[in-house]
Amino acid sequence: MNAVLFIVAVVLTATPSEAIFPGASWEERTPESVGLDISRLNQLEQQLGGRGCIIKDGYLVKTWGDQEQLTDWASSSAPVLSTLLFFAVSEGLVKSVDQPIAEFGWELKEKDRGITFRQLGAMMSGYARPEGPGKAWAYNDFAMQLYQMTLFDKVFKGDANTVALDLKHLGSLGFQDGLTLTERRRVKASVRDFARIAWFWLNHGRWGEKQLLPNRFFEEFMKPQAPFDLPATKPAEQDDYLNVGSYGGNSDQLSVCGPGTYGFNWWFNEKGRTHPEARMWPDVPVDSVMTIGARGNCSALIPSLKLVLVSAGGNWGEIIPGKPETVFNQVLKLLAESAGYKGP
Repeated sequence: MNAVLFIVAVVLTATPSEAIFPGASWEERTPESVGLDISRLNQLEQQLGGRGCIIKDGYLVKTWGDQEQLTDWASSSAPVLSTLLFFAVSEGLVKSVDQPIAEFGWELKEKDRGITFRQLGAMMSGYARPEGPGKAWAYNDFAMQLYQMTLFDKVFKGDANTVALDLKHLGSLGFQDGLTLTERRRVKASVRDFARIAWFWLNHGRWGEKQLLPNRFFEEFMKPQAPFDLPATKPAEQDDYLNVGSYGGNSDQLSVCGPGTYGFNWWFNEKGRTHPEARMWPDVPVDSVMTIGARGNCSALIPSLKLVLVSAGGNWGEIIPGKPETVFNQVLKLLAESAGYKGP
């Protein structure tokens, strides 16, 4: 995965009854009218560049760049896969997130027969690596490919776009510019449409008057799943013996972070094995969450300020956890401070 990333930052609504949702398009407000500091948002835009938008309280309050341009969100698509897994569990197609994927027909090696959906979503499955399931951390795009193929080809057994855009799933979000899944089942959408997905997560599976996913999935699973003390995978040649291919990169990436901070393809503002004294982004609210994708395309949540930031092609610098001087921390700090956040 490239060092330059995209971010969606989200802050959860206080109660479901207060939630505002877009119709055919987002309702617009000025930053000042919803209590945001425009000068900090302008600094944020200048830092990131690319294309982006900011949502506050369900209103579109700032945009930059082409809002209609479709983007392949790379690894920021991965939490969408986990969301579809939650739908599959809710619909009885999967027994639980701890069901072994071998039960769906994969002929796995002996060491891999215990791989579960949870382990795939937490980058600790061991597929194509020397360790067994749950034994080591590896940001692993071959395991991600196995994850999406299991979901669409063996669980839902249907066309990926038909499954994802079913009105029982994400189709109810009413994407303004159209959303599709690529051949590798990665999301291709505009920034303002990816913000709809972020707002759906922010509201714990609710969209308008519909609770599309039970709140419990977010209460239980929107938290780190890779244990704090999980070791990194050992150096080894990747072994894609199922010939599933890659979701985008190799099978061993981002060894600088992950254990203690990652789960179901979201990144959380927690302390981790490689940064035990500091949270991922030390100057932003503890409840901040992100999804991260290559080429400046990612998503992050700060569930206390009711904000969403979406940035495609943004200049995010390198992922270095626990360091105040990183671009990640500084941009998210500007976002939080724009809403009056005074620091931890």
